Amino acid sequence: MSLKIKELKKNFPIFEHNPNLIYLDTTASSLKNNLAIEAVNHYYSHYGVNVHRGVYNLSYEATKLYEDARETIANFINARNDEIIFTRGTTASLNMIAASYLSKLKPGDEIITSELEHHSSFLPWLNVSKKTGAKLKFVKLNEYGDLTVEEFKKVLTNKTKVVALTYISNVMGRIQPIKPIIELAKQQGAFTLIDAAQASAHFKIDVEDLGCDALAFSGHKMTGPTGIGVLYLNNEVGSSIEPIEFGGEMVQTVEKDSAIYKQAPIKFEAGTPIISGAIGLGKTVEFILNIGFDKIENHIKKIYDYTIDKLRKIDGITIYNKKSDTGIITFNIDDVHPHDAATLFDKNGISIRAGEHCAQLIVKWLGQTATLRASFYIYNDYADANKFISTVIETRDFFRKF
Repeated sequence: MSLKIKELKKNFPIFEHNPNLIYLDTTASSLKNNLAIEAVNHYYSHYGVNVHRGVYNLSYEATKLYEDARETIANFINARNDEIIFTRGTTASLNMIAASYLSKLKPGDEIITSELEHHSSFLPWLNVSKKTGAKLKFVKLNEYGDLTVEEFKKVLTNKTKVVALTYISNVMGRIQPIKPIIELAKQQGAFTLIDAAQASAHFKIDVEDLGCDALAFSGHKMTGPTGIGVLYLNNEVGSSIEPIEFGGEMVQTVEKDSAIYKQAPIKFEAGTPIISGAIGLGKTVEFILNIGFDKIENHIKKIYDYTIDKLRKIDGITIYNKKSDTGIITFNIDDVHPHDAATLFDKNGISIRAGEHCAQLIVKWLGQTATLRASFYIYNDYADANKFISTVIETRDFFRKF
């Protein structure tokens, strides 16, 4: 059964204020669903108090909402409740793990990454490498810009301590062979960390099946609030990871010369947590599951296939990812700077991304300094696609005059 886009758009209040909006930048940040917005507002208007601390009823009820959200998200990725840590986003989650490895790595140790990575997946480990003397190793990409198990095997050794890779590139849009890579990494005893920021809104993630040690994603990529993220940290390895932030609630006992910290996840959530964001993210998960991943992906595929077929027939266009699993089209209009092109798109009411997409390594791998990127999601339809295609032609023709 197809999605009824007109009805679905009613779940996104932004269209009430911007009825002609054609939003094609979901890969950067999605539009926000009404369940999440209402949940955030409900928390602030009905509670607004802290969690885990107060013995009064308001605090108890707020804590229940917060922990219910944790349970919802744990079920969402097939994890245990105590394996779900709330952070301010994927960036914070990935940095938390990297920072904890500053005391674990030494010269001669190896960290495996790739040119596909978002800066938040790569830069923390570049920093760790420089400070510890551990060596960064890159999985060579194939001709399509994908990871392969064969190339991963070539860089994996008994010195590999960390494997930090993306599930889906925010530029290329394809699902990577993460599961077999994790299996190989575990054979060498390496810690595996997966950036799932682009994956969480598109298909069911099962951390138990993947077997990864840690995995991160953000609410704002999946129609939820900004400022809230999730770090899944496998319970078996979580006890070996030390917190990098210290303060209220995360500690059990404090003496003048020592402290005993609580168990995960609380030991990683120092201070007042992102209460409203977590509650909003819990409702976002319910929103997505109520639609169904099958319907979501079927809809995106139809719009993407229609658009890419039309785009391929347009002269003067270079497409860098001829295939995408997530509705991402990365392209350039020949001899037109992406920022100039994006300005014309904006005049036509179309929001697309222009630049390096916080992923300079893969953009450079493509031989570019910047690209245009359009990304389709559940609130886009064929009318959006047609307007996008006509604007590509209009932009090309406009700049050909000069």
